[in-house]
Amino acid sequence: MPTLTLSFASAYNERVEPLMDGSVKPEAIELIPTYSEPPVTFWRQLRFQDFDVSEMSLSSYLIAKSQGFDYLALPVFPSRRLFQTELLYNVDSGIKGPEDLAGKRVGVAEYQQTAALWTRGILEHDFGVSQYSIHWYMERTEELSHGGATGFKPPEGISFQRIPVEKSMASMLIAGELDVAAVARSFNRSANVIERSNRIRGEGDWSKVQPLFPDRMAEGARFYQKHGWLPANHTYIVRGELLRKHPWVAMNLYLAFIEAKEDWNRRVVERIPSALFFGSEYLANTKKLLGPDPFAFGYKANEGMLQTLMDFSHEQGLTKEKLQPQDLFAESTLAL
Repeated sequence: MPTLTLSFASAYNERVEPLMDGSVKPEAIELIPTYSEPPVTFWRQLRFQDFDVSEMSLSSYLIAKSQGFDYLALPVFPSRRLFQTELLYNVDSGIKGPEDLAGKRVGVAEYQQTAALWTRGILEHDFGVSQYSIHWYMERTEELSHGGATGFKPPEGISFQRIPVEKSMASMLIAGELDVAAVARSFNRSANVIERSNRIRGEGDWSKVQPLFPDRMAEGARFYQKHGWLPANHTYIVRGELLRKHPWVAMNLYLAFIEAKEDWNRRVVERIPSALFFGSEYLANTKKLLGPDPFAFGYKANEGMLQTLMDFSHEQGLTKEKLQPQDLFAESTLAL
């Protein structure tokens, strides 16, 4: 079988890195990797379809797919987060917990991104806070947003504003112009990390900014025990024209992603930083709280999570028609 040469764009991810650095190779395929941060990759793909294979926002993929986007996904989800636990709030807002967000001003990087989609759905279905009761503020400009490429319009009935270009979610949260904002990705809820993030994001007084979920691990355990899965935000997509011509490519790539993840899992303990004296215990505790494989691949293992995501997308007005999970993935991978 001749070798196909395919362009491949991804951010650094431990579970994908063996594919990027060439230590794992898909059969009969040569991947030409481009390291690219997710917002840039997604913007390039949605606007210009630059790459044969790439990382992709699940939410933006749903929207683009409903508009005829000619890519198919692989059931590979190496990026997952507990998005609700990344919310920070200003203590002057009067908020005591997630149930208090009705009527509050909440900032998100981009309204249609997967993180915001999951956050709205979890707030509504787990904590009883309707998306229509919140005033949403979006930071990313239309020119460089996923929504700029997919024709995003705020859903009818949603209170929506854009954050002025001279401001940011962080600056508005500090100033009390936002009550809550999803700026917590680089925070581990300790003062020293908040101070480092402060220097990166601009000077300001973070003393009144606190995590909405002070015990992130407890909230993660609650969510997993209730739902049985963890929210994924990215997948990997393959050009539709390529799969029509070479349908075997989907399975070869999928098996390579599996091998890359297994390669990482075999070596994860030896890669725990030595300064984390209890790193192995923490890893064991993570598996105890979140299941033996928090990053499960495969269509069948993720069907419930995907159906929930698609229900949220339709419910929130991002996709006008409710898609079915099997419509998103290469046919040969649906039985996995």
